[in-house]
Amino acid sequence: MLVYRILLTVLSPLLLLAMLRSVLSGRETLHDLAERFGRGVTRSNTRPVLWIHGASNGELTGARRLIETIRARDAALALLVTVNTVSARQMVQDWNIANLETRLAPVDLRWVLNRYLSAFRPVALVSIENEIWPNRFDLCRNRDIAVLVAGARMSERTAMRWDRIAPLLRGTVARTIGAVSYLSAQDAASEQRLVQIGLDAERLLPRMNLKSTVSATTAIKLPDLLTSAFPRNLTWLAASTHEGEEEIVLAAFRLILAEHPTARLILAPRHPARGDAVEAAAKIAGVALARRSRGEAPDAAPVYLADTLGEMGLWFRLSCVTFLGGSLVARGGHTPFEPVGYGSVVLHGPHVDNHAAAFDELAAARACEEVRDAQTLAAAVSGLFNAPEHAAQMAQTARVALEPLIETHADLDAFWTALATSTGISTLDKPAPD
Repeated sequence: MLVYRILLTVLSPLLLLAMLRSVLSGRETLHDLAERFGRGVTRSNTRPVLWIHGASNGELTGARRLIETIRARDAALALLVTVNTVSARQMVQDWNIANLETRLAPVDLRWVLNRYLSAFRPVALVSIENEIWPNRFDLCRNRDIAVLVAGARMSERTAMRWDRIAPLLRGTVARTIGAVSYLSAQDAASEQRLVQIGLDAERLLPRMNLKSTVSATTAIKLPDLLTSAFPRNLTWLAASTHEGEEEIVLAAFRLILAEHPTARLILAPRHPARGDAVEAAAKIAGVALARRSRGEAPDAAPVYLADTLGEMGLWFRLSCVTFLGGSLVARGGHTPFEPVGYGSVVLHGPHVDNHAAAFDELAAARACEEVRDAQTLAAAVSGLFNAPEHAAQMAQTARVALEPLIETHADLDAFWTALATSTGISTLDKPAPD
């Protein structure tokens, strides 16, 4: 761990500089910066605290049912939810879950973490997906705080990075992985890679894919204004797009308009704070755009910029086709469970290793389509617009293909037992009363 601590100390000025740039750009405030360094951490009550950490919106959305179930099983337990982004913090706050405090996660410096742990004294840390932090995990172990990782994911690319640093940080890797009390992997490949880097196989729980637990109800109430503005058979969604993808999506939309002049595009960037950059890209592309965050009429322009939080279910419901972002650039893609649950046909780029098992099932069933650029994206969307019966069949096939991967409450029994055992809170192993 000594080498890791030295490296982190040396790199701390660069980390601070990056944070200050976020403040100067208006993406964050000085209060946010102070929060990341553990300022203002106090306990308002003496209830046991369970610390839950997830990176951003997607991870926390996947973990929402888990969090709500914890709250239902033990109403007296205080929940501390930490996140890496301001938008995720706001999203969790908007859930209005009782006895839950949301904060930006502490940076992985020991003096910051010691302040955090001394203030909150959590009974356990539940880390979501691939949020594995050396100092955080090591200090939890030093204080006999159990560390559970729920739905852990390790892509081949991430495993290669761990292999590269292993000669230099072998002790750090061993101590970090050794601090894990229990871990449920998202898929068999992640499970195998985690064991290869040192996880004790006896600490493995049954696999868990939290993204599959996200509720997707097609009975969602649609405002009349949105229904009239977006005819579903000619509306497509670009969901959770990243930098470098919006330009491709907008170029594809221009090609689609040549064949379908009344087509509509809902563009929902992964990070709503990038709304200005996306609007600038639309101007360069020569495509008119209306913004949700400004309250502009959804039918005021052919492109509707959905730069808000917590409304993705609306956009999936309105769109017969969904392109999942993070897949044309090397971000690993985003979960297909939600669009499939809403009956929207999934298109994606080549980078989908974050959810490889789900995309493998969809590909095997021919229930999704891979695109590579603006031309192939436009052709795929136009083709589905031209063949609504085929699109409906693909959507139904996709639901059937993903059915075996969807978690149920019974699938999580081992997790609840492990959490109850680790914390000594027996109520966590018992279903909430009706």
